[in-house]
Amino acid sequence: MRVRKALVAAARGLVLAIASLAGSITLFVLTVVSLAFIPLGVGVLTTPPLLALVRAHANQRRLLAARWSGVQIPLPYRAPPPDRRGGLVGVVEQCSLLLRDPATWRDLFWLLVDMTAGAVVALLACAPMPYAVEGWVLALGTWHPIVGATGTYWYGFVPVTSQATANYAALLGCGLLVMGVFTSPILLRAHFLVGRAFLAPTPRMTLAERVHHLTETRHDAVDTSAAELRRIERDLHDGAQARLVAMGMSLGTAEALMEKDPAKAKELLAAARASSAEALAELRDLVRGIHPPVLAERGLGDAVRALALRMPLSVEVEVDLPGRADEPVETAAYFAISELLTNAAKHSGADRVWIDIHHDSDVGALRIAVTDDGQGGASASEGSGLSGVQRRLGAFDGVMAISSPVGGPTMATIEIPCRLSAQRPTV
Repeated sequence: MRVRKALVAAARGLVLAIASLAGSITLFVLTVVSLAFIPLGVGVLTTPPLLALVRAHANQRRLLAARWSGVQIPLPYRAPPPDRRGGLVGVVEQCSLLLRDPATWRDLFWLLVDMTAGAVVALLACAPMPYAVEGWVLALGTWHPIVGATGTYWYGFVPVTSQATANYAALLGCGLLVMGVFTSPILLRAHFLVGRAFLAPTPRMTLAERVHHLTETRHDAVDTSAAELRRIERDLHDGAQARLVAMGMSLGTAEALMEKDPAKAKELLAAARASSAEALAELRDLVRGIHPPVLAERGLGDAVRALALRMPLSVEVEVDLPGRADEPVETAAYFAISELLTNAAKHSGADRVWIDIHHDSDVGALRIAVTDDGQGGASASEGSGLSGVQRRLGAFDGVMAISSPVGGPTMATIEIPCRLSAQRPTV
């Protein structure tokens, strides 16, 4: 197993050495030339696509680092603004944004390091295995024509001039093989660690991105709260308030008719009682929309099960929560699931929905998966209900990923960092 792992590491080291020498050198030269031509105007047009290739090259190395050595290299790039303009003005703006991003210059410095130190480390991870084979081939007799043509042939520090010295070369090859078995995986990982030193965001970049993210989520939280208050005000004005005003008018009329027309007054009192019942039902629905009582009393799992019973779809709910999350987190998760179920019922054409809720104690996050068997094509584009869910989750550093190919199925995955209390939901 160890030998196989070393052979795989050696082969991967060869691939990385080729990518470092061919890809990094080419991209570095082209990008530097493009940057030099920016004052002439040509570089403004060529720099954005070249930097996109540089980022693609760096992202491929990040992917290989995670797959081949388990080295995680976070993305340091700034997100582009949503209001991008087209035409020449848009190209100039894009070029300016890329050049102001510190990650762009770190990528260029990484190219320089990758085509020198990175390539050397990758070659060192690859070299011991094939070089060991060369020592054995020399001992099998190929040393004779080589020495006859070139004189003394040096294999490492062994001068090969006879069969005896060729045997020494084979013995050295065995030592190199043993060394390669242990060093090739280590050197392969070292190659990715060298890359991570330049491709990963610096603490300053991480802090700046964190401040930017908190600023955006704060604005989103304020906007969401304002929109929620407007919705509550509108629902009260158009629903329960209107019914209560009508009920008051009916009671006043009934009071005036009590002596003249008792039958009509009795009819108005019955109508007022019906209006009061409808107003009470609307107030209960409004309160449930603000914070469902079952969510506060029994926790997220039972609240989602109760929500599933009211849906026109067949909904299966699986919950594995050993405790309760903070109330704001439970509320955000509940309304995110509610929005996803509503979308599935209205737009997906689905017949069944599966909901899985569990807490990953290793990373300290609440994870939710909502899957339906609908027609797919769901998107969290700006202005959709799903984009509102993302903004609500962003206030808690939560994220939502949607996989919805045309034809289905649709799967929305939500992750919210949180810790659970020791208290278990009541059953």
